[in-house]
Amino acid sequence: MYVVTLKKNEEKRIVDGHPWVYANEVAKIDGKDAQGSIAKVVSNDNRFIGYGFINHLSKIIVRIISRNDEEIDRDFFYNRINEANNRRISLGYNNNYRVVFGENDLLPGLIVDKYGDYLSCQFLSLGMDKIKDMIVSILVEIFNPKGIYERSDVKVRLKEGLKEVKGPLYGDFTPKVEIVENGIKMIVDLENGQKTGYFLDQKENRDNLKYYVKDKDVLDCFSNVGGFSLNASKNGAKSVTAVDISEKAIEDVKENARLNGFTNINTICDDVFKFLRDLKKDKKKYDVIILDPPAFTKSIDTVKEGYKGYLDINTIALKLLNKEGILVTCSCSEHLTLNLFLKMINEACKYSKVNAQLVELRMQGKDHASLINSDEGLYLKSAVIRVI
Repeated sequence: MYVVTLKKNEEKRIVDGHPWVYANEVAKIDGKDAQGSIAKVVSNDNRFIGYGFINHLSKIIVRIISRNDEEIDRDFFYNRINEANNRRISLGYNNNYRVVFGENDLLPGLIVDKYGDYLSCQFLSLGMDKIKDMIVSILVEIFNPKGIYERSDVKVRLKEGLKEVKGPLYGDFTPKVEIVENGIKMIVDLENGQKTGYFLDQKENRDNLKYYVKDKDVLDCFSNVGGFSLNASKNGAKSVTAVDISEKAIEDVKENARLNGFTNINTICDDVFKFLRDLKKDKKKYDVIILDPPAFTKSIDTVKEGYKGYLDINTIALKLLNKEGILVTCSCSEHLTLNLFLKMINEACKYSKVNAQLVELRMQGKDHASLINSDEGLYLKSAVIRVI
C-alpha cells in the first residue's frame, strides 16, 4: 500500500471535509502498489487522515474514500451504495433519480442514475474504473435491474489517464427507456442523451413551474428533450414554445409531447441567442421564459467569457417579458458561483431597464445533495425573477 505524507499544515482542508488531495500538497509517497489502488494518507507528523484512491497521473493525486481506519472491501462499497440509495428512498424517490453522486456520497468518481428498471453509470476516476466489475455486481444485487449502461464518455476521464467509453455493462439492453417524471411520461436515451441520459437534477425545478405557468404563454429556451416544456404543458400553460439548436432534441420534444397527448407545445430548431434577438426585433413577448443553457464556463479560465454569455442572454430575455412576467434562469456551471450568478441577474435587470423581484432561489434536486466543505458539488443555481 502507498502511504502518502502531506506537507506541513496541508491536512486542515482535508480534515475539514474536502475529499481531494492535490499533488502539490504531498511531501512524500512511501511504499508501492498499483495506480488506482487504495492509499493511506497521513499528516506531516504521521497522524492518520484517511484512505483514498491514488493516481499519480492526476493533479488530484488522492480521492478520499474513508476517514476511518477500516478495511476497504466489497462489503464497504456495498454498504456505501446501499446507504446512498436508502437516502433517496427516504425522500420519496422511486422511478428515476440519482443513486450515487460521486464524492458527495463518499464514493469518489462514481455516478449512478436510475431510469425506471435501468441504471446508467459513469466511472470518472481511475480507482473506480479498476473496480468497475465489482461495482456492477453490487448494483445488480441491490437493484436487480433489467440493464446497466455505462456513460463514461466524458473528458474528465482523460485527466485520469482513461479513455472515454460507453456501452452496455449488464442485461438485455434497450438504449431508449420510458420514465415517469412528475406524472409525465418521458423517453430517455441512455446511449446518446445528455450526461447519463437526462438532466435529473432539474426535476424539482421543472415541477416548480406549476406556480407560474397556468394560462400563460411560455418560452422554453435550450429545451433539450422538453423537460420544462412538458411540465409547463401539464400544469396548464396556454401555449409552450420549445427552442433548441439540436434537431434530435427537437424531435425528442415532439415524441415526448405525443406520448402524453400534449398538443400545445410548438417546437423550433434554432440558435437561442439568434432566436431571442429575432423576437426582440419582432416585438414578440411572453409571460414566462425559461433559460436552462449548457454550462457557458467549464473551467476557471473561462469564467469571464462565460459570465458575458449568461449576462447577454438574461438581459435579452428580461426585455421579452410582459408586465408581471416570470423569468426562470439557470446555470449548471460550478465556476459561476452563487455570488456571480446573483451579480449577473442584478446587472441583467439594470441593462434591460426593468424593475424585478427575486421570487425564489433554488438549487439541484435533493437526490443531488452536495458535500459540505466541497464547493464543487453545489453547481446548479436556478432563480425565479418577476418583472414588475
